Amino acid sequence: MYLAELTIRNFRKLREVTLKFQPGLNVLVGANNVGKSAVVDALRALLAGHDEPYPRLAIEDRHSPKGGKQEGDISFHYIFRDLKPDDEADFLAALKPGMDGKLEAHIHVEYVEPDNAGRFKVKRWSGDHNDVALTSDMMENLRGVYLQPLRDASQSLRPSRNSQLSRLLHRLTDKDGRQRIDDKLAQLDDELKKLPSIADTQSTIDVRHDAMLGNQFKQILEIGFAGNDFQKLSSRLSLEVDKFEIEQNGLGFNNLIFMAVVLSELSKNPDAAYRGLIVEEPEAHLHPQLQAVLLKYLASLHAAGDEKPVQLFVTSHSPNFASTANLDALTCLFEDEGNVQAFFPREAKFEDTKKKKLERYLDVTKAEIFFAKRVIFVEGAAELMLVDALAKHMKRDLRDHGVSLISVEGLNFDCFLPLFGKNALKIPVAVLTDADPAAAEEEEDGAKVPVYPAMGDEVALSANAQALKKLEDEFIKVFCGMKTLEYDLALHADNRTAMLEALKEMHPKIAESLEKDVDGADDANKAQKLFSGMFERPTGRTNVQKGRFGQTLAYLIREGKNCTVPAYIEQAIKHVCPDVAPDPKLAPKAAPAVDVAVPDAEAK
Repeated sequence: MYLAELTIRNFRKLREVTLKFQPGLNVLVGANNVGKSAVVDALRALLAGHDEPYPRLAIEDRHSPKGGKQEGDISFHYIFRDLKPDDEADFLAALKPGMDGKLEAHIHVEYVEPDNAGRFKVKRWSGDHNDVALTSDMMENLRGVYLQPLRDASQSLRPSRNSQLSRLLHRLTDKDGRQRIDDKLAQLDDELKKLPSIADTQSTIDVRHDAMLGNQFKQILEIGFAGNDFQKLSSRLSLEVDKFEIEQNGLGFNNLIFMAVVLSELSKNPDAAYRGLIVEEPEAHLHPQLQAVLLKYLASLHAAGDEKPVQLFVTSHSPNFASTANLDALTCLFEDEGNVQAFFPREAKFEDTKKKKLERYLDVTKAEIFFAKRVIFVEGAAELMLVDALAKHMKRDLRDHGVSLISVEGLNFDCFLPLFGKNALKIPVAVLTDADPAAAEEEEDGAKVPVYPAMGDEVALSANAQALKKLEDEFIKVFCGMKTLEYDLALHADNRTAMLEALKEMHPKIAESLEKDVDGADDANKAQKLFSGMFERPTGRTNVQKGRFGQTLAYLIREGKNCTVPAYIEQAIKHVCPDVAPDPKLAPKAAPAVDVAVPDAEAK
């Protein structure tokens, strides 16, 4: 059996949210303070381990709505599915038929009736009726272990009666095995006592003790091996790492060792019907390569041989973890108008092979989308650098607004957009893409030359841009320029000055020649002269690298070089950063709006 759903009501940041889990690994991601730790405590309310108590909640743990007061009870509803016949017998009072007709186990935990100190009473019940209490046998069948963030794994691995090492030894040793260990320890104890140094120590203590207390008060003393039976030995069990004490090992590696011990004990537990491991921030103390190694292992876990299945719940702030995880394992928490909601990428509607393509694209940088409050998608590296600089020129810092600026490396927007919108992650998303209108030509001196769109022209979008426009909703907006980013920048006189200055730093001779061509052209053709001279040079002559040029121009803009933000970029930035208006005295001169025509299917 596995925990398939958890509904949380009236708890901290969570007014009401239903989380759907899968067997095996579940990775919970989201921005800071979105409620991931609240989900962990809701899991612990039913699946607390033997070492730690169940969470105790007070009235301040109630959900606090904006403009409202805290009231009502806190409730958690757990649904377990894929029950075997033995599981159904163990959870008989909790059984209900599911949507597919198969039986499910429904368990409820409620925090009710706060006392004078504000502490809630806990009520655990099963099935449909709150008077059917959850029995101790049911509780024993739900085995859970919780690993807290920034844990001291070496402390948990030190010798003690309740250490994970001790539990694992008990789990793997039967009655005959314990007797054999006891016999070996007794034999070793006898042999130690016969050694001269041990015998001399015993004799020295006896003489001093007899002289001190006399015959009336003396006691019988005997030096022996302290762990001379299985129970004592298990409480003194310790680990060495590369011949060093565990405390001398690195924190990250100790965390991995501790997880290995915990998972071993859980998977070898034949008594529990359900086994769960809850890990907060497994990336703590691990560098990216070790994070990837750990996640790959956790994702591969399955019952084998005499091992039992373990369901894993992981919360993470690490883009490394999110980028390495399979999309099906992710659960994303996000805030929509003050209410926390959950989205499951495995339920997103992807076309053809787009989902597999997205998983290939999700490197560490792009996985930042799962932690963002707002997103701007751009085509490439040049846009990545220039849009950030232009936003700062508008007096809007994208980082301050929680905006992730993501390059899709071309036109791969359709791989990312299924994760956003009214049926997915409800956060503002701006897509910045080139209009790429069909090339127009005209006769000039008996030869055909390209015609570029001019400021204010109506532009017909490319097929790709049209397809993106159809994906728009109240959260996703697509913004297209006249042609490409560099051309749209060149439509403005002050931008041309900045672009030529950036070009001079890279290619002084080309810049000098091109500046003369631009100055000699009429106003309608200056942008075309500059753009084509930089990026559409004749065969045999090197084009300017867009990425390097974008980096140089972005530096000049950040240093205060005067520029005009193209209208479509300004609109995109305002879509994701709508709450802070730029200072009128400092804001750049607004670029004229561009009318963009989207041909319908019949016209096409």
